[in-house]
Amino acid sequence: MDKKDKSRDKGYNRRDFINNGVRLALGVSVVGTAAFTLKRSATGKDYVWQIDPLKCTQCGRCATDCVRAESAVKCVHAYDLCGYCDLCGGYFKPGAKLETGAENQLCPTAAIQRRFIEEPFFEYIIDEELCIGCAKCVKGCAAFGNSSLHLQIRHDLCLNCNQCSIASVCPSDAISRVPVSDPYIIRGSFTSEEEG
Repeated sequence: MDKKDKSRDKGYNRRDFINNGVRLALGVSVVGTAAFTLKRSATGKDYVWQIDPLKCTQCGRCATDCVRAESAVKCVHAYDLCGYCDLCGGYFKPGAKLETGAENQLCPTAAIQRRFIEEPFFEYIIDEELCIGCAKCVKGCAAFGNSSLHLQIRHDLCLNCNQCSIASVCPSDAISRVPVSDPYIIRGSFTSEEEG
């Protein structure tokens, strides 16, 4: 083999090496991107955002920081814990008269309906269409009652964003992503689990 043939072999091998390297890098990049996309779409479908009511501090950010015009966070009532009180800390403003006039109600949208059961018991029902997730009733219930009112992200309303805008500003890290098969965390369920 003469000198010219050797240099052509080296050039060809080097070029071949570079071409194969570029093809390999492109292949790895395409496969990696496809795997990431599949994982991301699977994660979005297999996981949902959820509020842990034991960590929630009722800061009010659920009402203001959701990407939806009306927050996907709603108040939920754990009836097992409720005392069905005449003076409900989640319904009445502190120091209010025991009248159901709008000026005495703690909820700014009148989303809590009070229904007489029998003396001295009342049932409190949340109208989720009116609820804005402000947590004023939840805070009142925690301060003066037994915390039967708490917040939850309604999965049928949530857009299931990759990064929940409420979770990113939550001061108590009460919002996390959980498998879609996990049930809602309801305060009353903790009592029944502790007893059993």
